[in-house]
Amino acid sequence: MLSVPDPDRRPRLPAWVERVAGFGASEADSEDERVAKAVLIAVTLLIMVLALVWVVTYLALGRIAAALIPLGYQVASVATLVVFSRTKSLPFLQTSQLSMMLLLPFFLQWTLGGFANSSGVALWAAVAAALSRFVGARAWPWVGGFFLLIGVSLIVDGAQAEAVAPLPSGVVTSFFGLNIAAVTLVVFFGIDYFVRERDRFRQALRVERERAERLLLNVLPGPIAERLKRGETPIVDSVPQVSVLFADIVDFTRTSGTMAPEQVVSFLGELFSDLDELARHHGLTPIKTLGDGYMAVGGLFEPAADHTAAVVDMALAMRDQISGRPFGPGELVFRIGVDVGPAVAAVVGSRKFSYDLWGDPVNVASRMESHGIPGEIQVTDRVRSLVADAYSFRLRPQVDVKGLGTMDAYILEERRDDAGAG
Repeated sequence: MLSVPDPDRRPRLPAWVERVAGFGASEADSEDERVAKAVLIAVTLLIMVLALVWVVTYLALGRIAAALIPLGYQVASVATLVVFSRTKSLPFLQTSQLSMMLLLPFFLQWTLGGFANSSGVALWAAVAAALSRFVGARAWPWVGGFFLLIGVSLIVDGAQAEAVAPLPSGVVTSFFGLNIAAVTLVVFFGIDYFVRERDRFRQALRVERERAERLLLNVLPGPIAERLKRGETPIVDSVPQVSVLFADIVDFTRTSGTMAPEQVVSFLGELFSDLDELARHHGLTPIKTLGDGYMAVGGLFEPAADHTAAVVDMALAMRDQISGRPFGPGELVFRIGVDVGPAVAAVVGSRKFSYDLWGDPVNVASRMESHGIPGEIQVTDRVRSLVADAYSFRLRPQVDVKGLGTMDAYILEERRDDAGAG
């Protein structure tokens, strides 16, 4: 893949050129329109400066009519730029400038007596043909006009050469060199300026795309974000078995009421960032936050036999490592619930995306948390049976769970010493 050049590392144009070239920009402009305006204005300014050489030289040679044509271009360009500064109209600037760039070199050539006597000054008209492609105009009319005027000039060239006194041969030769060099300079300048603006746009676009991707990854898990970017829709997956962790901060409402809103937001932002990092460390997928609640899942994208153990290990880390932080006048305490089973995962929403899970383990894990004991990890018998060899539990019999009736639950105590690290 071709890399996009970093415009910040390229030689920059003089600041005054950048400022003047951008004076016709409007907030309503697309990026393409902004670049087209900047290129067209920058080239116009350059030609206006170079035209001084031809004005002075033709006046010194006594060719008043020839001198008036580049002078007329300068005056007309000032007028069009004034109008443009008020209207911000790109079509007006395109039509007025490209018309003058195309027609005036041929008028000058006919005034001087044809191709040879004018030192090929019609080469300047090629700028209009080339520039049209870079400033958003339809290129073929300008290219066609250029070749049409070349054809007309070829037809009348002989008569013009006889009717107009030739310039000294040394002047003609010098002007051939000047015309070729100056036209090359203007075309190169226009292309280079266009490339600079395009690269700057691409860089800005790349930054915005990376920012959008980061925002998308803050809302959706990585694998889901990739599928969404590929255009896959709807995204609905049946997962044969996932392990679900719900956690809630004990006495959050009462404690947060003693803190300034900024403190609460800062505390939750730092806490949830740490929990997301902890989830990734254990190979789990953070799903969502619910006020002061937190949900993470194991076995969602890369099913593994030990995803339940990974969720249990995260719960222990939350209880033993993250709990105890200062929170208001007291300390942070979690209430945590875990369950395992089949679920359905899907992206919901068309404008504001959300990734969520539905199913029995989601509901039960939430109930294990809400009906749990502050500072403890409450799990179902399904969880205990899967990891009983590696962890110790104590029975909490016949817990009355809203919506589920009474059921046995277990309090996770610790990893057994002989079970090894998780």
